Amino acid sequence: MEKGEILKMSVGDILLIVTIVVVAVFGGLYYFNKKRMGKYMEAESLIENKKTVASIYVIDKKYTRPTADNLPKAVYESIPTTGRMRKMAIVKAKVGPQIVTLMCDKNVFEALTPKKTVKVELAGIYIVSVVGLDLSKKKKKTFTEKMKLYIDKNKNS
Repeated sequence: MEKGEILKMSVGDILLIVTIVVVAVFGGLYYFNKKRMGKYMEAESLIENKKTVASIYVIDKKYTRPTADNLPKAVYESIPTTGRMRKMAIVKAKVGPQIVTLMCDKNVFEALTPKKTVKVELAGIYIVSVVGLDLSKKKKKTFTEKMKLYIDKNKNS
């Protein structure tokens, strides 16, 4: 045998190896996604069970990285390391006589206006939604959606 003959592989062998690797990667991704979806559904059901309606006065809102200064210590320690590196929507609000720091989603964050009193659904320190406001209408429209609305408006005129 010569030196070069050991490394010779047919195209079929290479395709078989590539196929096995791709199937293994997709299998791993499917498994981890299924695991994450289970955790997500559990968290959503917990939020649905614990949410209450409260009136809050929004003092300040900003996107910042969570720190021990702007969140309660127990909450900060429970955030995973990857979550500590990301910027989060953090709202400083007065709930009753207490000033607290709350977290929320991007669409809720955009709906809140500083220096205003708003009725919201709270689950712990998480703002679930704004009561009496349809957040789907607040969603930013894409260029094509804007053009369709413009065409429909001019068509009816």
